[in-house]
Amino acid sequence: MAWIRTVPLSEANQQLQQAMEAQKSLYPKEYATPVHPTEGGGAQIVESHSLIPDALFHAFATFGVLMSPNLPLSRRQHEMITTVVSVTNRCVY
Repeated sequence: MAWIRTVPLSEANQQLQQAMEAQKSLYPKEYATPVHPTEGGGAQIVESHSLIPDALFHAFATFGVLMSPNLPLSRRQHEMITTVVSVTNRCVY
């Protein structure tokens, strides 16, 4: 498995902390607890983007916005789409 240097939340500068909190605020409340948390309690997949805070925000905010309850799809439909995409991409998270 490849190793990616990450910045744990405990060592994050203000820009990284803001990016993490901003993207997290867009997600449904059920996503608050990571499935595979890091030692600091964050999500591994999010921390893998921690070296570039702007990229972290944009990559994960996109998904948060796509899960918005203000869109015409139901939450069930959103979850079905994300599940199919994850299976197709062989994602485990």
